[in-house]
Amino acid sequence: MKGHKYQNTDEYIDMQEESLQPILNQIRAILAKTIPEAEEVISYNMPALKFKKILVYYAVTKKHLGFYPTSSGTAAFAKELAPYNPSKGTVRFPLDQPLPVDLIIAITKFRYEEVLAS
Repeated sequence: MKGHKYQNTDEYIDMQEESLQPILNQIRAILAKTIPEAEEVISYNMPALKFKKILVYYAVTKKHLGFYPTSSGTAAFAKELAPYNPSKGTVRFPLDQPLPVDLIIAITKFRYEEVLAS
């Protein structure tokens, strides 16, 4: 909902169109399972996964799931992300295709390791 400040991930998901909620719940579950010690937060009015620092953000539109693993995440996986036409720090996964679960897991783990090393 444009202009609304979300308080938490549940609220963000609940306020999206019903048809978009399953993909949000799917990525939320993937991220929670990948880095269970991380916490869910809202940052830039989007759901995000945080462990010391933000690891990744995500948000949904009518056409794609935006996945924001920061510029280092997109750079490190440039070859694998090429089909999704990424830009600096941004990946758009089309809603009419299955989520690339293994790629999301790999990028999230990369960001986690990156934060641990900093």
